[in-house]
Amino acid sequence: MAIRKKSSKNPPVLSHEFVLQNHADIVSCVAMVFLLGLMFEITAKVSIIFVTLQYNVTLPATEEQATESAFLYYYGIKDLATVFFYMLVAIIIHAIIQEYVLDKINRRMHFSKTKHSKFNESGQLSAFYLFSCIWGTFILVSENYISDPTILWRAYPHTLMTFQMKFFYISQLAYWFHAFPELYFQKTKKEDIPRQLVYIGLYLFHIAGAYLLNLNHLGLVLLVLHYFVEFLFHISRLFYFSDEKYQKGFSLWAVLFVLGRLLTLILSVLTVGFGLARAENQKLDFSTGNFNVLAVRIAVLASICITQAFMMWKFINFQLRRWREHSTFQAPAVKKKPPVTKGRSSRKGTENGVNGTVTSNGADSPRNRKEKSS
Repeated sequence: MAIRKKSSKNPPVLSHEFVLQNHADIVSCVAMVFLLGLMFEITAKVSIIFVTLQYNVTLPATEEQATESAFLYYYGIKDLATVFFYMLVAIIIHAIIQEYVLDKINRRMHFSKTKHSKFNESGQLSAFYLFSCIWGTFILVSENYISDPTILWRAYPHTLMTFQMKFFYISQLAYWFHAFPELYFQKTKKEDIPRQLVYIGLYLFHIAGAYLLNLNHLGLVLLVLHYFVEFLFHISRLFYFSDEKYQKGFSLWAVLFVLGRLLTLILSVLTVGFGLARAENQKLDFSTGNFNVLAVRIAVLASICITQAFMMWKFINFQLRRWREHSTFQAPAVKKKPPVTKGRSSRKGTENGVNGTVTSNGADSPRNRKEKSS
């Protein structure tokens, strides 16, 4: 009876690109299920909860807007389903950018493993920050936030949102929720996972807080401001990876980072500490979405101030580390020359001279010693 020998060959190892593409295909299939569900009457009622925005109301036309009626939205529990669907969309877009843009650049540049992961992180985040800045700025301009800053606290609570405003917040929550499975898809190192979890958690905490407390006007302004500064940092890091002599972007980012923290604190104190504190209606009412009470205002300001202090602490440590690395790289290795001693030198000094050169001392010259003996 023949006994089969076990193969000594190791099982094939799946590459990172194959694993990422495989998960992207699975997520694409799940997203297509929701889209195909819209085609059938039986499943359309369920699929529409995931694909379209919920909780819309129609306001009749007024004298100022006699031709159009306003379609506004408020938030509810069904928004979780919409966030889940667009989280799948974010995973698909993430995989497309990774495969067709970042991976091709990585193959040409031949980065190390550390630079490879940081380049992918900055590439993904710079694309997201740029898109969010443009989208958020468009909302600010279209809804007259820039011309009238009092809109940040006037007529609070801001329970009703335009389509662009609500879709912006849904997209933001979906993107940062998608970052959790991306930790597995991107094969993030174990030592980097705690840092990433804190990073993602802070975004979700503040975005969800502004959304649920009906502070969406203030949250939008602070997000656009923060995203612009972060975009400048990650785009500077991309240029730095291509040319390590490039430092101008980091210098500009350092200045704007500090200004961004100051503007964030000023706008937060102006809106929450002064604008909402002087409002007439300061009663906690869940039915109307009014959270303008002293305890909530203190909690909001405390969370913003603590986060800004934490970011400044990380920023200072980052700048000190860069300064030490730059000073170490620039400082030349200077060798100290041993002092030249007068009189009798050592045997090694008489043979080789001082620092490898022949000395002019007559007592150490064999020719002079021969003339003296004669």
